[in-house]
Amino acid sequence: MDKKRYLFSSESVTEGHPDKVCDTISDAVLDACLAQDPKSRVACETLAKSNLVVLAGEITTKAHLDYCKIVREAIREIGYTKDVSTVFNDEDCQVLCALVKQSPDIAQGVDDKAAEGKATAEQGAGDQGLMFGYACTETDELMPAPIMYAHKLGLKTSKARKSGQIKWLRPDGKTQVTFEYENHKPVRVHTVVISNQHADTVKHKELSEVLIETIIKKTIPKQLLDKDTRYLINPTGRFVIGGPEGDSGLTGRKIIVDTYGGMGRHGGGCVQWERPEQGRSQRRVHGPICREEHRRRRPGRAL
Repeated sequence: MDKKRYLFSSESVTEGHPDKVCDTISDAVLDACLAQDPKSRVACETLAKSNLVVLAGEITTKAHLDYCKIVREAIREIGYTKDVSTVFNDEDCQVLCALVKQSPDIAQGVDDKAAEGKATAEQGAGDQGLMFGYACTETDELMPAPIMYAHKLGLKTSKARKSGQIKWLRPDGKTQVTFEYENHKPVRVHTVVISNQHADTVKHKELSEVLIETIIKKTIPKQLLDKDTRYLINPTGRFVIGGPEGDSGLTGRKIIVDTYGGMGRHGGGCVQWERPEQGRSQRRVHGPICREEHRRRRPGRAL
């Protein structure tokens, strides 16, 4: 019988990617609201470009927050300090807030009380949405191999940067892993791409060698790599200008990265910044439930 072979690629981004910077800021606002008022209703989106951060959305909360401080702390934690970027950093960024209370029309749908036109007095949701989830046995995390190893590479680069192991690494970056599948099972890594922001002092040859030996080969099991595996490291040749200085960022623009890397359906909504009755709680609750249910079933059977 002929073996069915095909390639599948998934990408991930590091915490310093412009879109992920915005996701992190939006989540930081949500977390700050919930820390003071668990009943907060939060829908906060973020835009970042150059030295400007814009918060826009609807927030109803009893919390008293310093949004500028929350934004700056999130940026500093990611690693955008003045010694890394003189354009986008925690000290000099401008923060513009366009935040208002939740629409009363939406609020009455969420409130656990009767309202004209509302079918019941039960608590509802402020919006509808589609959520897809499943588990598989390709990795210990019960996630598809391409997206899981792309995530692991990004995490490894962030740890190497923050620990000082690789001093010339900077926050912005992308990873991509292409697996070769045989009869629907991942058998080898075909291509690995890492594009990571760096200091202008490092040469491409050194950067490539270090990322292959220190990041890729320390992350991806050696049995999945072979002499034909391709390594594409900063293939444009230079990546000094990064983060919101180089590209604008927006909350919710990495929805495939945040789920299954394209290996499965997606409902279309993002999983950041949402109030408790919406997206993020569904991701945090239903994802683990799905994976735990899979552990009880026979190996190889996806939900």
